[in-house]
Amino acid sequence: MSGLLLDTPTDITLPDWLKDCLRKGSYADKADDERNKGDNDLICRAFRFAYDLHDGQLRKSGEPYICHPVAVAGLLRDLGGSAAMIAAGFLHDVVEDTDVTIEEIEQRFGPEVRRLVEGVTKLSKINFKTKTESQAENFRRMFLSMAQDIRVIVVKLADRLHNMRTMEVMSEESRRRNAQETRDIFAPLANRLGIWRFKWELEDLAFKYLEPEAFRQIQYLVAEKRDAREDRLKKVSDTLRSRLVEAGIQCTDVSGRPKHLYSIYQKMQRQNKEFNEIYDLAALRIIVNTNEECYRALAVVHDVFRPIPGRFKDYIGLPKPNRYQSLHTGVIGPWGRPLEVQIRTLEMHRIAEYGIAAHWKYKETGGSNTTQMSASDDKFTWLRQLLEWQNDLKDAQEYLENIKDNLFEDDVYVFTPKGDVVALNPGSTTVDFAYRIHSEVGNHCSGARVNGKMVPLSTRLQNGDIVEILTQKNNHPSLDWLNFVATSAAKTRIKYWYKRSRREENIARGRELLEKEMGKNGFENLLKSEPMQSVAERCNYHSVEDLLAALGYGEITLNLVLNRWRELVKATTNVVPLPTLPTSSPKTRDLTLSTRTSDSPILGVEGLMYHLAGCCTPIPGENIIGVVTRGRGITIHRTGCSNLENIEGERLIPVTWNSNVEQNGRPQTYSVNVQIEALDRVGVLKDILSKLTDQCINVRHASVKTATNQPALIDLGMEVRDTKQLEQVFTQIKKLSDILNIRRVGNNEE
Repeated sequence: MSGLLLDTPTDITLPDWLKDCLRKGSYADKADDERNKGDNDLICRAFRFAYDLHDGQLRKSGEPYICHPVAVAGLLRDLGGSAAMIAAGFLHDVVEDTDVTIEEIEQRFGPEVRRLVEGVTKLSKINFKTKTESQAENFRRMFLSMAQDIRVIVVKLADRLHNMRTMEVMSEESRRRNAQETRDIFAPLANRLGIWRFKWELEDLAFKYLEPEAFRQIQYLVAEKRDAREDRLKKVSDTLRSRLVEAGIQCTDVSGRPKHLYSIYQKMQRQNKEFNEIYDLAALRIIVNTNEECYRALAVVHDVFRPIPGRFKDYIGLPKPNRYQSLHTGVIGPWGRPLEVQIRTLEMHRIAEYGIAAHWKYKETGGSNTTQMSASDDKFTWLRQLLEWQNDLKDAQEYLENIKDNLFEDDVYVFTPKGDVVALNPGSTTVDFAYRIHSEVGNHCSGARVNGKMVPLSTRLQNGDIVEILTQKNNHPSLDWLNFVATSAAKTRIKYWYKRSRREENIARGRELLEKEMGKNGFENLLKSEPMQSVAERCNYHSVEDLLAALGYGEITLNLVLNRWRELVKATTNVVPLPTLPTSSPKTRDLTLSTRTSDSPILGVEGLMYHLAGCCTPIPGENIIGVVTRGRGITIHRTGCSNLENIEGERLIPVTWNSNVEQNGRPQTYSVNVQIEALDRVGVLKDILSKLTDQCINVRHASVKTATNQPALIDLGMEVRDTKQLEQVFTQIKKLSDILNIRRVGNNEE
C-alpha cells in the first residue's frame, strides 16, 4: 500500500475504523490476509479520492463536506456492507457534485462500485419542467438500479439517514419537503427491506420535522416516565427468565425494547387516545435458540401472565413480506397494564434488525460476490411489480402515488387454492388479488370464489381467506372496477387496458374533441404540422396520435392541450395563421388568441389576448371581470373570485358575455368541474354519466376516489353552455337516490 494511503488527514475527525484502515489495513477481522488487503486498499483509495475532490467544499452547517460521505460509509460498514458498498458510500456524491464522470469511477474502482454509485446519483444535470417530474425520474432510475443490485437502495438509505440527522441548518421548506419524502418513500423502503435500524430512525426524524410540537411533547413524556418503565420491565424480565430456565429453555436474552416515538404517535392517532392512555410504550423481547423453543417460551409467557384475546400474531409460521419472523403476544403485566412480548431466535433477531443486510453480514458463503442481490429473488416481488407498472405510468404524480401505495407494508394475508400466501393492502378486493397474481388474470377475471363460495368482485378480503379467481378468454376489465379496487396497481392496469385496447376509439374521440374546439377548416393539416408535434412533445407524448389517444381516454384534458398550443403560438410570434388555412374563412377559429368582435364570446377585449381563469371557470350567466396580466393578456374571472382580492384596481377592466357566438353552428360550450359525493356502490358513476348523456353533455374527464366506510368522491369535468344548463345538470343528478351532495369546483389547469 502506498504511503499516501497511510497518511491520516488531520483537518477532520475520522472514526476509529477508518483510522485503522488508513494506518493498519485491518478492516475485516475474519477475512484472509489477501482479501483483507484488497478490501482495505479499495476503501482507502475511495476515501482519498473523495477527500481530494470534496476538498474546500463545505456543508450548510459549515463543516467540511467530506464528513457526510465518511458518515454514510460508516453506516454501511455497521450494516456489514462489503468493501464495494463502503467505497460507494464515500463516492456517492462525486459524480453529482464534481466534474468526475461515472466512466472515471469505473476506471478507478471497477464496475461494481460504478453500478452502486450510478444507482444513487440524482439526475441533477437534466432540466425538468417541475419538481414532481424530477423526483419521479430520479425514483424511476433508482428502482431500475435496484433491480440489478439491491444494495443500491441500502447506500441510498444510508445517505438519506445521515442527511436527515443533519437537517437542522436547512430552511423550513427544505426540511419539510425532505421529511415528507422520507416518510412517504424511504422509511417504507427500509421497512420493505427489513432494516429496522434505519426504519425507526428515519420515521422519528421525519416526525420531528413534520409535526415538531407533537414530537417534542411525546419525547418529553416518554423521557419523564423512563425510569419507572425500565424498573417495571426489569422485574418482568427477571421473572420470565427464571421461569424459562425452570422450563428448560435456554435464553440468549430477555430484555425490554422502548417503542420509538413515531409508533407511539401513530397509535395515539389510530386509537384516538391521549399519551397517558397508551400503556405498552415498550415491548419485552425474548431471544431463544430454536423455533421449537419460541413456541415453548410462548406457553411459559401465557402461563405467567394472562394473554389478551386477539393480540397474538404468528410471524414465524407466516413471515412478513420483508422476511420478518417473530411471535407477538399481548398480555396483562403485573401492574395491570398491557405488555407486548416478542419471541424469536437469534437468527430471526438479526434479520429483524438488519433485514436484507443480515444475508451478507452474518452468512458465510465463501464467494466473492455474495452481497449482490437482484429483483429476481422471490423476496422482492414488490420491486418487480413496481418495475412492471412504472413503464405504463407517464404522469409523474400518478407514478409517485403508485410508489407510495406499493411500499407501505401489506397486512392482509390470503391464500391461493394451492396454499401459496399472497400479501395485500388493507381493503383489497378479489380484483386486487387477481392483478397481484398476474396482469392477464386481472384482465380476464370473470368471477371469484372466497372460501369456496361465489362472491361479488367487490368483496373485501380478510386474513386467511382462500381466494380462487375465475377467468374467461373474452372477458375484459370494467370501468366500474375503478370504484372499488383498493390498490393503485389494479387501477393502473385497468386504465392501461382501456388505453391500449381501445386506442383507435380514443384517437377518434380525441380528434373529435380537438376539432370541436379548433374548427374543421384546415384541421387535418393542423394535425400534421410541426407546431402540433411540438405541442404533443410539450405534453410528454411522442406523437400527435399519442396525444389524441390520451385526450380521448381522459389521461390529459382539452384545456391543457389548448393551453400548450397557446403558449407555443405566443412564443413563436404574435400572429401565426393555421397551416394552409384560408384567412378569409368566416368559420376559422383564431388560434393566435387575437379575438374578433364578431366571433369572440367575450365583449370588451377586442384585439387582445385573453383566456378564462381556471380558478373559478366562469360561464355565461355569471358576472365577469377582466384582469390585465403580465405576459398572458387578459384573464377573465367570475366577479367575487377570491383571487381578485389583492388585484390593483387599475388592472381590472369591464367585460361581458357575447350571447350571439356559435361554434360550428352550435352554441359555444365552456368547461366546468364538479365534485359529487355519493354512496359507494357499483354502477353509481355509470348512472351519473347516463344522466349527462341524456342531456347531451360532453364529459371531458371523470375520476373516483373511495375509502373504506366513506362516501365516494366523483370528480367530473364537463362542458356546458351557461349557468342555466349547469343548474339543470345539478337537478338531474340530485334525483339519483345515492347522491349526497354536488358542488362546483375550480380547475387550476392553467
